[in-house]
Amino acid sequence: MDLHLKNKLAMITGSTKGIGKAIAIEMAREGVDVVINGRKAEDVKQVVDEIKNEFPDTNPQAAAGDLAVESDREQIFKRFPKVDILVNNMGIFQPMEYQDIDDDTWRKFFEVNVLAGNAMAKQYLQPMLDQDFGRIIFIASEEAVMPSGEMPQYSMTKSMNLSLAKSLSKLTVATHVTVNTIMPGSTLTEGVQQMLEDMYADSGLPKDRWEADFMKNHRSRSQIQRLIRPSEIGRFTAFVASPDSMSFSGEALRVDGGLVPTIF
Repeated sequence: MDLHLKNKLAMITGSTKGIGKAIAIEMAREGVDVVINGRKAEDVKQVVDEIKNEFPDTNPQAAAGDLAVESDREQIFKRFPKVDILVNNMGIFQPMEYQDIDDDTWRKFFEVNVLAGNAMAKQYLQPMLDQDFGRIIFIASEEAVMPSGEMPQYSMTKSMNLSLAKSLSKLTVATHVTVNTIMPGSTLTEGVQQMLEDMYADSGLPKDRWEADFMKNHRSRSQIQRLIRPSEIGRFTAFVASPDSMSFSGEALRVDGGLVPTIF
């Protein structure tokens, strides 16, 4: 299916692994020139090289830097003053007991998961409006609307993503610019794989049963009873970024495997 994205320029934050990398790959598959971002220059270069090798007709570019640091952002803005698509994927998560979360941790999650994405949106929204086309997509989580209780500091920031995206969408009324949030369910990223290692390494449970046990005991509401694969989120994000997705904006789009109950 042609999503009419060829030669669009997309900034995908946190795209050296996991969901962000999967989004970059699926967009490149559609002919998008992707901008790869991560804190380590060598990791960014590796992904740029991978995408260029797999999709030689595209022009992937590197934007190494910590987007939670203003000076790093400013350097990236100088090189890429405008883009057609912004995917605010960068984020951190960690299961923590509420009583163990100190104020510095709350601040760190707010700065990385909310303020950095807001700064990116502030930079790129007006140029999108000026050219009358653009997509801003926040990658949140089902934790935004149905916190598991396992990481309240993370859930808070994902709820903020929903609110911010809705507010920004109000600034795009009657244009060809849209702002949406995608809420993946539990996804088998490198971080989640490490979380499973931490949870089950000493459990005696065979490794090929970790995923099923996690879903049964920690995500029992899931209808698919498996972890979503990053490529599934990547493909959906490519559609939301496409010109074919003009019929919705300001939406919280769920890709959670039926984890969040629907109220009719």
